[in-house]
Amino acid sequence: MAIATVPIMQDAVQVQRDYYRNTAGLYDAAHITEVGEHSFALAFMLSMIKFYHIESVLDIGSGTGRAVHSIKNSFEAIRVVGIEPCAELREIGYSKGLSEEELRDGDAQHLAFADGTFDLVCEFGALHHIPKPHMAVSEMMRVAKTAIFISDCNNFGNGGRLSRVAKQAIREVGLWKAADFIKTRGKGYSISQGDGLAYSYSVYNDYPAISKTCKSVHIMNTTPAGVNPYRSASHIALLGLKN
Repeated sequence: MAIATVPIMQDAVQVQRDYYRNTAGLYDAAHITEVGEHSFALAFMLSMIKFYHIESVLDIGSGTGRAVHSIKNSFEAIRVVGIEPCAELREIGYSKGLSEEELRDGDAQHLAFADGTFDLVCEFGALHHIPKPHMAVSEMMRVAKTAIFISDCNNFGNGGRLSRVAKQAIREVGLWKAADFIKTRGKGYSISQGDGLAYSYSVYNDYPAISKTCKSVHIMNTTPAGVNPYRSASHIALLGLKN
């Protein structure tokens, strides 16, 4: 089985890199809006940086550096670093004034930083593009001294009511991986024009691991939803506090 999956994973990595390479010039227009779920989450996180006196931040999957710019502009003395594996996206970030120290190459699944290097480690819409998001979340928690912040998908709260109920039921009986395997025809990912290569992901997938490491975990919907975000919100923000 391991031999059979290697070509698929290599193909996925290449497809993803090609997508961002070919669409780098359109990235900001396609992914950055003033009223989107990640803008809402970022505004909330900025308030938490002030509330918890955060002095250093690492942002994974930074793209062209939107979050890095926002943090720098909001807090003059803060140390902020973003990692982004796509060179073409980093180049756009540099053209907007970020330095190579502030926006670096890197792999979210293997962060090149010591334990507790940053007060806060965050991500905005990156985890559903990572083949093993649990590894990235584990690395985020390792490198974070005080808190982690996640703004990402909740596939179980996305879609119409019947679709959501069906997905949630499949997950409850432990068949979600099998269903996703069938849906993606064994690839494990889907490709769309607006989002490129993406994996089925929910912030709630990583909640158990986060809650074991963090003293408290706070969750909110970043898109319109009912009283239960898991069942009705397509996007979620999570703040995990280690102390």
